[in-house]
This record gives sequence, C-alpha cells and structure tokens, in this order.
Amino acid sequence: MTTEPALPPPGTAPAPAEPPRPHAAPAEPPAAETPAAESPFAAPQFTTEPPSDAPTPELLPPAPERAPRAPRRPRPVLLAVSGLVLGTLVGGGVGYAVQAQRPPTPLPPIQVARPSYPAVAVDPTAYAAQQPKPLAIDGDLRKLLIGAPDGSTAWGEFPDKPSWVSVGELAEYSDSAVRDFKDLNSRGFRRAAEVDWKKGDARYRVSLVQYAPDHADEAATHAVGTTRNLKPFADGANGANGANGGYRVDEEPRYWADSADRYYYGQAVAQRGTVAMVVEVFDSKPVNPDVVKDLAKQQWERLV
Repeated sequence: MTTEPALPPPGTAPAPAEPPRPHAAPAEPPAAETPAAESPFAAPQFTTEPPSDAPTPELLPPAPERAPRAPRRPRPVLLAVSGLVLGTLVGGGVGYAVQAQRPPTPLPPIQVARPSYPAVAVDPTAYAAQQPKPLAIDGDLRKLLIGAPDGSTAWGEFPDKPSWVSVGELAEYSDSAVRDFKDLNSRGFRRAAEVDWKKGDARYRVSLVQYAPDHADEAATHAVGTTRNLKPFADGANGANGANGGYRVDEEPRYWADSADRYYYGQAVAQRGTVAMVVEVFDSKPVNPDVVKDLAKQQWERLV
C-alpha cells in the first residue's frame, strides 16, 4: 500500500484543478431563546404561512374582461324640463317679435264728469233744515243743575254745590262699582255733574250724566232702562212721561252698604238728548212723592 496519488492513464487530459473556495465566516452561534413570561393578556401569535399539513387552496381562473358600457340615455324628466324651458323661451321670443311689429294702440281719453251747479240759488231755510240737528244740551252742565235749598247742610264729603264728578265716583254709588265703571266707559260716557245736600233726616242728590253725540240711546237706558212702574211728574209737551221718564217711591226700606241702618228711597228720572237726569231722595221714613215730583219738575225746567 502506498500513499501517492494514482496517476491518470496515459492519453487522458488531466482534470482542471478546482479553485480554492473562500473561507466562510464563522456562523454566529444561535442566540439562546429566553422564554417570555406568560401574561394572561398576551395576544395570540398569528402567522401568514399556512401550516405544512394544510391543503393547498385551489386558484380561481381570472374573470373574463367586461365589455365597455353603452352611453346612458337621457332621462324622461330631464327631457320634459328641457322641452318646457326651450318652449317658453321660443314662445316668448316669437310673441315679442310679433308684438314688436304691430303698431302701438292709443289709449282712450280719460272721462271725468265736470262739476255741475244748480241753476237757481239754494234756499237757506231748506238747506239749514237738511243739516244735522245740534245737540239738545251742550255747555257747562253745572249751570243747569238746581242748587241746594236754604237751610240745608253738606252731606258728608259729597259736593253741596253743583260740581263735576268723575266716572269712578259715579260708579261707586252703586252696589257693583266695577261693572258700572266698565259699562259707563264702554257706552260713550262723556261727563257728569251733581249736587248733594242734607236737610233733617233726608238726603238729596241730583245728577246730570251726558253721553257722546252718537250714544244718545245710552242716555235713555241710563235714565229709564232699569226703572219700572214710573209715574209722570209733569204734564205738557215738555214734561216727562212714561216714555222718557217719571218718578217712583219704594214702600219697603233698604239697607245702607255695610250697615244695619235702613232708609226709604225715592227716585225721578228723565232723558233729554244725550243727557240723563236723575233725582234721588234717601229718608229714614217713607219718602213723600210730592217732594220727589217737585224736585224733578225744577230740574226738568232747566233742561227744556
């Protein structure tokens, strides 16, 4: 046995010698894997590589190429709107062209009636009779009131001389002051005047209440609207009668407000134009009708 290499047989080309391989860098030793601390909240590890034992998914064939879409047809609504707009424009243009070719039409002249005057002079008497009648009573109502008689005294805080009174003071004389206050203001109340006095145990009040010119009917309502069983206190054309006034006396006594004291009541009312006349008597004994009639006559004579 020898250690020399065997020689190639004669006639055979020697094999080219293999170039020397470079020395590879020594491989780094694998890092020791440190077991991570197990956490109850650690997320599971996912991998994109399928497991070795998973079946290979079958690949779907590529979809065939789609043909290009045909152009969309115009919608019916769009066509209708376009037709309406185009028709309006074309119609307006044609109408304007036709109207522009026509000659202008002249307007008719303005017809105004000329003022006419009577051929004869107007009768002053007939013309005055056609005019609205003046108010039956106008001016200072205090001058139309009668005065307190001799020997009389003032009745509390009431005026013992003819004086103006407000609508509030007038409404306080009734049991329903709030209601009467509203009624007077809503029914054309204009003004009022009165005079009060006391003589012996009897108390007297005479008042004139005037309404607006267009509320003359309210004066009649104020005078006789709520009064029944009236007797005339004067005769003649200028006297009061059952139609526009009268008088009455109560046989039963009444009670003063918030008091146990009693009194007897007498009243006389009348209406002239827009003025309502009211005469009142309060006495501790039954009222004498002649006293009421006499006061009513005196006051009525100042109004006629």
